[in-house]
Amino acid sequence: MNSHWVPGNRITLLENGEGYFPRVFEAIAAAEREVLLETFILFDDKVGQQLHQALLSAAARGAEVHVLIDGWGSPDLPASFTQPLLDAGVRLRSFEPVQRLFGARINLLRRMHHKLVVVDGQRAFVGGINYSIDHLEEFGPLAKQDYAVEVDGPLVGQIQAFCRANVQAPQPARGQWLKRWRASMERDGVPGVHEDGAVAAFVTRDNHLHRTDIERHYRAAVRSARQRILIANAYFFPGYRLLRDLRRAARRGVQVDLVLQGHPDQPWVKRATELLYRHLIRADVRVFEYNERPLHGKVAVVDDIWATVGSSNLDPTSLSLNLEANVVVRDAAFARHLRERIDHLMAQSCERVQRPATGRLRSAWIAVRSMIVFHALRRFPVWASQGTARTPRVVPMRSDAP
Repeated sequence: MNSHWVPGNRITLLENGEGYFPRVFEAIAAAEREVLLETFILFDDKVGQQLHQALLSAAARGAEVHVLIDGWGSPDLPASFTQPLLDAGVRLRSFEPVQRLFGARINLLRRMHHKLVVVDGQRAFVGGINYSIDHLEEFGPLAKQDYAVEVDGPLVGQIQAFCRANVQAPQPARGQWLKRWRASMERDGVPGVHEDGAVAAFVTRDNHLHRTDIERHYRAAVRSARQRILIANAYFFPGYRLLRDLRRAARRGVQVDLVLQGHPDQPWVKRATELLYRHLIRADVRVFEYNERPLHGKVAVVDDIWATVGSSNLDPTSLSLNLEANVVVRDAAFARHLRERIDHLMAQSCERVQRPATGRLRSAWIAVRSMIVFHALRRFPVWASQGTARTPRVVPMRSDAP
């Protein structure tokens, strides 16, 4: 795994745009030396404009500002948005710029799905929240439920080094980001260490050296669980090994609770996940559907001691194709707080899925159908990778000025 556990961190949970945006915009606007930002979605809406102003403020203070957006997730930023940033010296880049066929975006695979911010090497933000108004409750019934963390402490150095390496290349060679981290520590000093703080790791997934790191952290936590596993994930269609680990945990007496989308923003997601319900419920895994609004979170808690928050879903695109980033935390106080927030969600807005009553013949047909679809979906990343094996492009966004 590419993670390095470090002690002495302060990890703060930020829930939804209401909790996240004020903290990150304040930190960016006050930057003095450096802002590193990577995001899948950046829209020119109310939230995007607030980020825009914060970035301009940082640049005006003399900070070096780097912004990496995903070309598919953020395809239509107008010149009225990008030009003032470029004029202020902000370095804008696009990961795999969007390709269109008859107006439709076609290069969906192997996206840069990170949501990362590092300010002055002292504060970092990691999670699943994009820069768009649909992460605010005022957006209405389709506003997303989501989570992020603010990190203060030595783990920030790892996140900073990772983002700095991405300024040069989207997938650094083995050890490159760690060497840059050590070099930056010698130059800038070690971020503040908090006595009795959380032990945490920054875990990423790429298509080169770290293809399974996030999934392996999940599997290790699930296999070691003794009391409870609580996973809230927007797009849930993991591989056979993680499903097997969850079923085995439930059968040895661990309470396994899954919080999944009941009213998803993409209906096909629910139909695919429902193929797994019978298989999971038969092993005494408890499945809950969140019905208040679309669930966009990617979080988990095990035994009130292990927790993770990040960008990675538990589906084929996140686990096998996209570039992802999570923070994994070993800290009782943080894990309990996250668990309490998800429990509140379950109590207020979730409905438990019951095992459907079907005849033996229909049950057999459902099992066969589910097996065929499951293996087809799980092999999709392998098929898709055949035509997308090249190194992804990161393209600087150019000024329109003569």
